[in-house]
Amino acid sequence: MSMAKILVVDDEPFNLDIVAEYLDEMDFELVMVESGEEAWEALIHPDSNFDLVLLDRMMPGMDGIMVLRKMKADERLRAIPVIMQTAATSPEQVREGLAAGAFYYLTKPFEGEALQTIIRSALDDMRTRRELNANLSDHAQALACIGEGTFVIRTLDEAHKLASFVALLGPQPETLAMGLSELLVNGVEHGNLGIDFAEKSRLREADCWESEIERRLMLPENRDKRVSLRVCRQPERWLFEIRDDGPGFDWRRFLDFDPERAFAPNGRGIALSRQLSFASLTYIPPGNLVIVTVPRGPASALLATGDEAP
Repeated sequence: MSMAKILVVDDEPFNLDIVAEYLDEMDFELVMVESGEEAWEALIHPDSNFDLVLLDRMMPGMDGIMVLRKMKADERLRAIPVIMQTAATSPEQVREGLAAGAFYYLTKPFEGEALQTIIRSALDDMRTRRELNANLSDHAQALACIGEGTFVIRTLDEAHKLASFVALLGPQPETLAMGLSELLVNGVEHGNLGIDFAEKSRLREADCWESEIERRLMLPENRDKRVSLRVCRQPERWLFEIRDDGPGFDWRRFLDFDPERAFAPNGRGIALSRQLSFASLTYIPPGNLVIVTVPRGPASALLATGDEAP
């Protein structure tokens, strides 16, 4: 695995020194700049290739929100994960950052362990998305004639691979792969294995989330649990049903970005998928079945963010 390249942006040199010290033992290439203007110049350089941006929100001139909005408007930069470091933590300010695309937050002042945990989480998410996108080009048009079909998976690796394959059906395979992957992974880890939001946060912080997934998959009570994905062709859309073998959960508080979860290393997947990947997303009580749709039309078709029933 190549060394991750991180752009660190803060108008206070002392804060840049602190970040460098906290990350000294981690295998990262750090690029430090002291303004939003410098950050933007570094980002648009043809050879930049950043894997992550650690961005100060409050800076003179071009502030962090402005940099973030410019990144999300640029096709080459929009997929780079951004961690917003800020002392502005009111719900309104957090919602503004979330709306601009900051799905990771750190509150100033922060501890080194918190910084390392959220960077690992953001980089893991980025690597998963890149792998999904790379896998899309490896598949032939095997799904072109499907009318209806059901797939069954058990592990996280199977979830990612199935998502990248089935996503070829959609008008925007990259975003559909991300959304289906999030829902399939949620069915495995939360539905079948019983790892809730708080426990996943603790496991992420301890850097043992994946090993705990593997341990629970081998438990006798979980060996026969599966997550199914049903695909159905309809006249103007594709319908996907994802069902796990768990008891369900209260999905309502995960449909939108919640400022209270903005500072956690996880908990954004369903809301992000709903916003970016699907025309509709509907959970069926008790919460172990979710139905999503995407249009069969051109990629330029506008995606809604509503919660209408399919």
